[in-house]
Amino acid sequence: MERSRSFETQHKLLLLETLYDAGLSLGAMPNEQALVDDVLSRAVGVLDASRGYLATFGDGDGGGPRRAEARVGFPKRPPEAVVAQDEFLSEVLQAEGAITRERFKLLRTPILSAVGARIQGGGRAIGVLVLADKEARRGGQVVFDEDDRRFLVSLAGLCGMAIENRRHLERLTRDRERLEEENRRLLDETGRSAAGRLFVGDSPPARRVLDLVGRVASSKISVLVTGESGTGKELVARMIHAKSDRAEKPFVAINCAALPESLLESELFGIERGVATGVEARAGRFEAAQGGTLFLDEIGDMPLSLQSKLLRVLQEREIERVGGRRRVAIDVRVLAATHANLAARIARGEFREDLYYRLRVVEIVLPPLRERREDIPRLVRYFLDRFAAREGRDAPALDREAYAALLSHDFPGNIRELENLLEGAAALSQGGTIRREDLQWLPAASEEGPEAMAPAEGDEIPDLRQLEERHIRRVLRLAGGNKSRAARLLGISRRTLYRKRQVGS
Repeated sequence: MERSRSFETQHKLLLLETLYDAGLSLGAMPNEQALVDDVLSRAVGVLDASRGYLATFGDGDGGGPRRAEARVGFPKRPPEAVVAQDEFLSEVLQAEGAITRERFKLLRTPILSAVGARIQGGGRAIGVLVLADKEARRGGQVVFDEDDRRFLVSLAGLCGMAIENRRHLERLTRDRERLEEENRRLLDETGRSAAGRLFVGDSPPARRVLDLVGRVASSKISVLVTGESGTGKELVARMIHAKSDRAEKPFVAINCAALPESLLESELFGIERGVATGVEARAGRFEAAQGGTLFLDEIGDMPLSLQSKLLRVLQEREIERVGGRRRVAIDVRVLAATHANLAARIARGEFREDLYYRLRVVEIVLPPLRERREDIPRLVRYFLDRFAAREGRDAPALDREAYAALLSHDFPGNIRELENLLEGAAALSQGGTIRREDLQWLPAASEEGPEAMAPAEGDEIPDLRQLEERHIRRVLRLAGGNKSRAARLLGISRRTLYRKRQVGS
């Protein structure tokens, strides 16, 4: 008898200590999933349960899809319909305190005995905490008693407060980010970019880019921005302009790969009236950018004949319109960008070395997304919040399988591919959650995981170009051979897709 009382006293002290420790630590959990994992592990361990289940829901009164879930003794994740239709979980959500039941099925699993308590936040039921099949240890009982029920209700209360506080903070963060996005959009419409806010990421490669942008922005030197397609080269150029003393003046961009030579020359330098039948005089991009910044995208694709004219303009700070004789003085800062290896093109005689050094006073190299994977969660939240603000609805969340798929993908189309992928997934998502199947154009884990990429015995290890070619071929198959659609899915231009296919062939 004395031994039994001693055990009961020790057990009650353990319950109190667990509640005290949980009250101190739950608020510091990094996310809701970590919080529910911690709560269930505490409850199972302290009450000697062999099974446990904790789920939190997105909407009040237990409605909506699961936000987070933890399981012990239930090997498989139950489908959404099984959770929604489970009789005992429904009773727990409606009950004021803890309730118990014996010999029944919980989530289609036979149970001898169980105790459950609802998790409340903001006066609403936002989750359930259930323990089942208590084990006899240290002289304890095999049924859940009144002390166990009181403990479970108290732990569920602490869990609910921590979750509600975290969700409130997340709502405030989303509201702040939406306001920043709206502010950025309004500033863009008036010609002033929200500098430093658009290059999303805290990884070391991202911080190096932002550091260089801050250091070169206030000068007048030319900057060459290099990196793969979709890494944000024009974005970086806009940031440099926005941080410079030319921010109130025009930012004018032109893609040198998008126009044939004859049109590109007149677009850059302007044209005089009467050069050809019906042609009226018009200013070119250099004149349009007067006092501001001219961004020459894909400068590596500029024809050699125009490269010499551009070099002369950069040296003399004067332009001459096509068909004209009058020289026009210009005050324009030139920023250029390319995905190409200009040093290799110089060696092949395809790019002027003197123009290269004139443009590349400082070079900013943008890392591909696969080298800054730690930025993917922030980019995901940024894009989803932007899409939601545009559509006037709440931003969807991603389940763990979808996040894992994004983090493991190499993104040959980089940030542009991620943006396009998320935009499609957000449109397909249901119940406020993006699932793995909503990421339609992402290769299955079996197709792009280590096993798929591993060479067969005796084969050579594929290089990055071969892996990229495999992914492009797969997306082309999914797009039914439509190259324009495949380019959009990859986040690259149709021209870039053709170039990559030619390189890989």
